[in-house]
Amino acid sequence: MSKRKIALLGGTFDPIHLGHTAVAAAASEYIGAEKTIFIPAKRSPLKKFPPSADDYDRLEMINLAIAGYKSFMHSDYELQKPGPGFTIHTVRFFQSSYGGGFSIYWLAGADNIEELPRWYKVDELIDECNMCLMYRAGCKPPDVSGFESVLGLSRIEKLRANIIETPLVDISSSRIRETFAAGGDASDMLHPDVAEYIHRKGLYKTVADQRP
Repeated sequence: MSKRKIALLGGTFDPIHLGHTAVAAAASEYIGAEKTIFIPAKRSPLKKFPPSADDYDRLEMINLAIAGYKSFMHSDYELQKPGPGFTIHTVRFFQSSYGGGFSIYWLAGADNIEELPRWYKVDELIDECNMCLMYRAGCKPPDVSGFESVLGLSRIEKLRANIIETPLVDISSSRIRETFAAGGDASDMLHPDVAEYIHRKGLYKTVADQRP
C-alpha cells in the first residue's frame, strides 16, 4: 500500500503572491499530495535581512491567499521558534506529526539551486524526505550533477526523480514590495484579499533596504 503524501512549502512569503499558489497547486497535483502546507519562516538562515512584514501579517496574508484551495493549509511552526528555522527540523516535525503512513515532500524553487550545499544537514534532508526542485516552464531543468561529490550519487538520483516543471509566473515578492514602496500598485500580482489587506494595513509603504 502506497503512502499518503503531504507537501510542505516554506518561505518568507513577504508577501505571498499568485506565483506561490500557482506553483504549489501544480506541484501538489503532480505528486498527488493530499495536503499542501504553507510554512512561513521567521527568518531564512540564508538571507541577510528579516522579513519586512511581521509574523502575524504574513500568516494572515497566507490564510487569505489559500482560502479557496481545499487541500491548502498553513502552519506557524517556524514562527514559534526563537530564531531562524532549519528545513530538516521542520520536516522531522511534520513527519512525526503525521506518522509513518505519510511521505513528506518539500517543495523548493530551483532558482537558487547553487545554495543547496549550504543548507543545514542537506544530506539528511534528502534522505528523510522527497525534496522536490521546481523549475519554471520554458526554463532548463536544474542540473544537480555538480553536487555529486558533496551529496553522493544516490542522493543526486533521488533529487533528479523529484524535479517538477511548474507554470511560468513572472512575479516576485521583492518586486511587489518595491512597487508599493514607490507608491505604485501591485494588486495584479496578488490575491484580491491579500491586496486589500496590504492597502488596509499600509504594508510595504517604504523599503529601507533592498531585501531579496
